Amino acid sequence: MAAGIAGAGVLAGSGAEAASDPVKYRVRGLREPVELIEDRYGVPHIYARNEDDVFLAQGFNAARERLFQIDLWRRRGLGKLAEVLGPDHVPQDRATRLFLYRGDMDVEWARYSEDAQRIATRFTAGINAYLDWLDEHPEQLPEEFGILGYRPARWAPEDVVRIRSHGLTRNLTSEVKRAQVACAAGVDADQVRQGLQPEHRTVVPEGFDPCALPDDVLAVFDLATQEVEFAEGRVRKAVVRDPATEGSNNWVISGARTATGRPILANDPHRAYSAPSLRYLAHLSAPGLDVIGAGEPALPGISIGHNGTVAFGLTIFPMDQEDLYVYELDPADRRRYRYQGGWESMSVLREEVEVRGEAARTVELAFTRHGPVIHVDEQRDLAYAVRTGWLEPGMSPYFGSVAYMRARNFTEFTRAMRNWGAPTENQVYADVEGNIGWVPGGLAPERVGYDGLLPVPGDGRYEWNGFRSGDDLPRSLNPESGFIATANQFNLPPEHQGLGLGYEWTNPFRHQRIVEVLSRQHRHTIADSQALQNDQLSIPARRLIALLSEVDSGESDLRRALRLLRGWDAVESPGSGPAALFEVWLSKHLGPGFVRAAVPRAAEIIADADTLVLLGELENPGRWLPDAAARDRLLLDTLRTAYAEVRERLGRGEGSWQWGKLQHSFFQHPASAAFGEADRARFDVGPLPRGGSADTVNQSSYRTSDFRQLNGPSFRMVLDVGDWDSSVAVNTPGQSGDPASPHYRDLAERWRTGEYFPLAYSRQAVELIAERRMQLLPG
Repeated sequence: MAAGIAGAGVLAGSGAEAASDPVKYRVRGLREPVELIEDRYGVPHIYARNEDDVFLAQGFNAARERLFQIDLWRRRGLGKLAEVLGPDHVPQDRATRLFLYRGDMDVEWARYSEDAQRIATRFTAGINAYLDWLDEHPEQLPEEFGILGYRPARWAPEDVVRIRSHGLTRNLTSEVKRAQVACAAGVDADQVRQGLQPEHRTVVPEGFDPCALPDDVLAVFDLATQEVEFAEGRVRKAVVRDPATEGSNNWVISGARTATGRPILANDPHRAYSAPSLRYLAHLSAPGLDVIGAGEPALPGISIGHNGTVAFGLTIFPMDQEDLYVYELDPADRRRYRYQGGWESMSVLREEVEVRGEAARTVELAFTRHGPVIHVDEQRDLAYAVRTGWLEPGMSPYFGSVAYMRARNFTEFTRAMRNWGAPTENQVYADVEGNIGWVPGGLAPERVGYDGLLPVPGDGRYEWNGFRSGDDLPRSLNPESGFIATANQFNLPPEHQGLGLGYEWTNPFRHQRIVEVLSRQHRHTIADSQALQNDQLSIPARRLIALLSEVDSGESDLRRALRLLRGWDAVESPGSGPAALFEVWLSKHLGPGFVRAAVPRAAEIIADADTLVLLGELENPGRWLPDAAARDRLLLDTLRTAYAEVRERLGRGEGSWQWGKLQHSFFQHPASAAFGEADRARFDVGPLPRGGSADTVNQSSYRTSDFRQLNGPSFRMVLDVGDWDSSVAVNTPGQSGDPASPHYRDLAERWRTGEYFPLAYSRQAVELIAERRMQLLPG
């Protein structure tokens, strides 16, 4: 067993150790001593004498700081919740197991890098070494385990890559919603919900009846992909995330357009908010490897950052990797489905699910040739299965970064991205030679005879003809513009638009604002990128204000509302009163009002309009609205009701209205609802007043019921390429997963106000901000 020495028992989160008095651990599996310096912002700098030890130390440290988080991630992903949380979780365990990778593991490991298996083996050995240490120091077990009454589990290397259900999804939920709209109002009506790019008109596939789709067809899929939430000590059904709201921004600027002559790379990936953050900053240093940045706490390596030569940052590239297949079943044997004129049998696995306090349950997992069966409609003798790129080799989300994080030039970087699987990404690139580039990546199905926008029969008429090579995707190196920016917008060059990669892209407003700002800056600085990441100007607001200049009303409340918005600069700061009115108007009144006017038969299905489609119709009515008069009535009628709602929420005095009094950030611990009030106050962070919206660079998607921010930029990074110690970053609410640690919530206010900390890279810079030292010794 591993044993701590020299005061290791006082390590857990006290933050009181002097930088000159290192805490020591004996760590099973280390070949040589490792030094770990935690800086004053909670970033660990791990110095090892070989790569094997640096990845083992990364796993050890991940468990030290984020054990409950990564243990819950593993249990949810492998379908092992019921064994510690009881029988209520058997359905979610069964659902999740449908989406585990079950293919050839040799092929799987080879898709990432030649040493991927070794890296995962060392990383998980590090997690297990920390669990060994906890066996000797049970008082240091994170308190969540005590509250919920179970212990963390050991890891196998395969756990890192077999779990697939945490990947960002494209576009199964949208296929089902489009089918529901098609049944109610025709398939063209769905353009109000989701505009398509490039311009495209889908048709209902032959043999598919949208009106036969069960309302609960995605219930199992939702269970498989949702996070775990707790209530009164039990898991309850979580709110299913909308992948369309999960985005990111990145940009890279040539030295020809910066004040220093060096490139600048900026990235702020958007994720759901929780405490702790879903990303973790770390620095891994060993002979041949010196990489710093952010990654997934439960995975080895760094996915966003730099290695001293090359910098990289990602956003989602909304490629369509999913299809829903519909099968005619044999009434005499519902384990058989029609395929190419005959009957084909499903494969059925039976697995034991361990259940806390009860006997194990046997669950059945059925698969067609296309993928896991998620629903059987016995009345209609139909079955539904998911075909997804997730289940192909090399698709463990973000793990492929173990290859590109070691690239030394653009050629090596593009080679590493050639086999990139998930999530589908826009990578921006910069290097110390002054080069900048863009490399999208993702496993792209080659569909035959259909567009992937609606469910299709699984009888053999609608198939994938393998996958496109990463070399088929567009790339850019040193463009004439001097900068590259992506924000999940439609960015396929014309010559690549016929590849059928996908038609559902995020609206272009964040990208338009980024380009607007960067185009007028010719001596861009790190501070400029920080300001741009925190920019809250709304382009939709600017366009709608222009429309309001042409309407008027004799009603006193409407005149007040019009005056408030016409005099506004379209910046959605937390203190802005007009921003409060505008967002309530757009998200709760104008968007839904447009849906009711444009496609009334689908109004119960489409919750809100695609803002890009909405703006286009308001500026040029004629397709969805009959004329400008109808447009003006819609604007005024919905503004009237929005004004009344804001007055009810914030009071009659417009001078006291503030957007941040409505919209707020709240970093909730996943098990918060199972805690008492005092513990909840320690584990949760917030609420904090919040500005911005889904359409601002400083992105903030919120739920309209209470305006709580659902996701946005938790981690931000701006890199000075070549002068690495001038780089900056911020995480939120903090780096640590221990509420007793000073680094659990210390970055939340810094993040809220747009401040950063230095991302120290050189040993000299790290020493200047060193706070705690640890020594990991072979055990």
